[in-house]
Order: sequence, then structure tokens, then C-alpha cells
Amino acid sequence: MRDFMDFVQNAFCEQSHWNPNNFYGTLTATAKALLDFDTPKGLRLSASSLSSRNFATSYSLSNAGIVDGSLSFLYSSLPLQAESRSSAINLQDVIEGYRHLQDLRKPDEPWWWEVWHGGKRVDRKAALLYGRLYLPRSTLEALYLRRISPTRQLRISYVSDSSLPQGGNVLALLQTDAGRYSTEYLYSTDSALFGVRGLYNFGAFPSSDSSSKPATYTSETASTVTSSGLADGSLPYEVRSPHGRFSAGAELYYGALNASGGLSTGIRFSTLPAHTGFPYTMTLTLNPLMGNLSSTYAVKAGGDVALCSRFDFNVYSYESELQIGCEIWRLKRAPPAKILQGLRTGKDANEPDVLERSTLPKRRRPGEDVTGVLKARVDQNWNVGVLWEGRIKELLFSIGAGFDLRKREQIFRAVGLEIQYSS
Repeated sequence: MRDFMDFVQNAFCEQSHWNPNNFYGTLTATAKALLDFDTPKGLRLSASSLSSRNFATSYSLSNAGIVDGSLSFLYSSLPLQAESRSSAINLQDVIEGYRHLQDLRKPDEPWWWEVWHGGKRVDRKAALLYGRLYLPRSTLEALYLRRISPTRQLRISYVSDSSLPQGGNVLALLQTDAGRYSTEYLYSTDSALFGVRGLYNFGAFPSSDSSSKPATYTSETASTVTSSGLADGSLPYEVRSPHGRFSAGAELYYGALNASGGLSTGIRFSTLPAHTGFPYTMTLTLNPLMGNLSSTYAVKAGGDVALCSRFDFNVYSYESELQIGCEIWRLKRAPPAKILQGLRTGKDANEPDVLERSTLPKRRRPGEDVTGVLKARVDQNWNVGVLWEGRIKELLFSIGAGFDLRKREQIFRAVGLEIQYSS
């Protein structure tokens, strides 16, 4: 489950129209969410609050052999409109699972961000500041995030720890997202590392004038729509939406201090919302220097079930590894009285009635009736991981365990429970 501060950072990106899924670093995000999820170790409690639309705090206490904790603070110059209460938060916003790629959108025009007053520009670039102090280790994490333009973002992270070389590390990342393609330039003080990443999306892309077309119906156009389109025979929106997207990317990095470098490349194909069948995602990545080849396949086999598999192979040592995993979402069911009423009226029992629709503050998004998710994975060595994440009243919880089925005398590898509360 995502940390509360990670949830707030994702809300900042969403509200500032930044797409974190359109980069090479997230090429295999779906497979990692289904196969590389972390199981809690020991007991961890956290309490968080979005005290205002610009300021958030979080406190955590854990016991995994030793008692430790952390204090976190976050400031956003952009007022955040996210729902922060753990009793009402959308679970799909805090639980990482199968990622549905959306249609590419044309980046905002630079002049959309301009605010003028008295003949002078008074707008400011959106920024985010985040800090976290771990106790009693006295380790400090800091993050500075700034939107430079509609297509560019600067991210600077810092870690201070006495166990690290030179007492800490600074990582600077300059990201550019033009929709059709994205680039990342990074520098790290650790080994004086320089790197560059790139991703290119093939297929249809919104035209320059697509932003001026209405995306939804209005009361005027809805009254003139017929079964074949508008009254004049034209369609109210673009119907030739792509059913899938093919992406290709690569990364190259070089460490000046140790005179070593690295290279990797990868491709991905994923279905889009216009696809009428089961959503699926396929990836293939290659590290030619190390000889590692990895392929993944994930499919949304139903509204609440996702399956994933990954096969790794090394062309130099001929070693291979296979992993399979799944996630099953548990949905909130309607009470029996409402089911009987739905059968009598011929209406879905989980759908609000007409009177309730008029009082809803917003349209319900998929996942708002989700109560939990069960994740499981197993590899060829019979290492099993199980995780259950969900909500009980006003608390979010994660409980999981790791098993080694080959060692029957010590089958449990780790067991843990994590509880979060936010207001």
C-alpha cells in the first residue's frame, strides 16, 4: 500500500496535469505492482493528516526487531483537492495494481498557465517540498518538485545518512513529457552518475486542434443526437480511438568516478480504454551488457481479477527465473433488501436510484465500492508471498506473509501488519 505522502505526491501530479506513466522508468510498472509487492514485516502504525489544502503531516511507528519511527512534512504551492480521509479515500488510489493506460492527451499550451493582473504576470510555477526524518537513525530524506512548464518538471531528492559515502546523496532529474515522447536527464552525486532515458509512443496522437473540441456532451448537443449522430449527420466526438499503444524506450548511464556504464532497452504494448476485450499489457526488456532478458504479460481477466507472469533469462549464464502472480479485488455487495428491490424494478442493485443520483456530489469512479484486494505470487523456487490490503471502518490495513515451501521446518519467512489512519 502506498504511503500517505506518496498518495499526496500523486495527487499533486494529477492536479498539475502530469502523467507519471509516460516514462521509461514506469515501462514495467504493472508487472512490478503484481509481482514485486512488499509484504509488511513486524508491526507498523502511521497517522497522517492533510491539515490544509497546502500542508500535510505524517507520523509512523514500527517494530521490526527494533522500535523506530519517522516524521514527515509536505508543502504544496498548489491547493490539493484530494480526498484524504482513510474512511472515504478511493482504495485504488493507495493500492498499486494493474495499471490501465489512458489515451494520450495534448500537453497544455504555455499561455494557459499565464495569469495577468494590472499588466503584469502574477502566476507562479507549482512546487512541492517534502521532508522525512527517521528516528533514532537520524536519517533525513528531502524532495523538491517543481513544474517548470506544461511539458517539463524538475525533481531533486536528497538523502542524508552517515552510512552512505560522503554522508549523503543528491539526485537531480529533469523530465520532459511531450505526449508523443518523453525524456529524462539525471545526475547523481553517487559515483558522479550521468544518465538519460527516453520513451516514444507509436500510433495516433491528438492533433493540435483537438484541445478545442468538446470532450463531453452539453444539454444543447444531447437533444439533437440521433442514433446515427447529430441532426446534420456528423458525429459529436472522434470515434476512431486507438485500441492499443506500442511504446519503445531505452536508458543510458555512465559513472565518472568508477568509469563504468550501463544500457537497457525495452518495448511495451498495452490496450487502451477503446479496447472491447480483456485489457492486457506485454513488455520485453533487454540489458545487453549483462545479458539479461525479461518478458512480462499481465491481463485483466475480469472486473476484479488480474493475472501476471514474468520470465527472466540470462544469455551468458543460461540461468532463468519464472514468476506468476495475481490480484483479486473484493467489491462491496448490496444488502439483500436492496437486491430484492432491484429485481422488482429491473435495475442493478449496486446502482444508485434517480433520487440518489441527483444528490451525489460527483460521478462515482471505478473502485469506490472496493473493500480490499488479495495479492499472491510464487516463483520457481516455491517462494510464496501473500498480501491482503483493505479498509476496516476508518483504518487502512495491510497484512502479509512470506513462505518458503522448500523449508518445512521454517516455512514462514516474514509476517507483518501495517495500519494507516488519515484525516
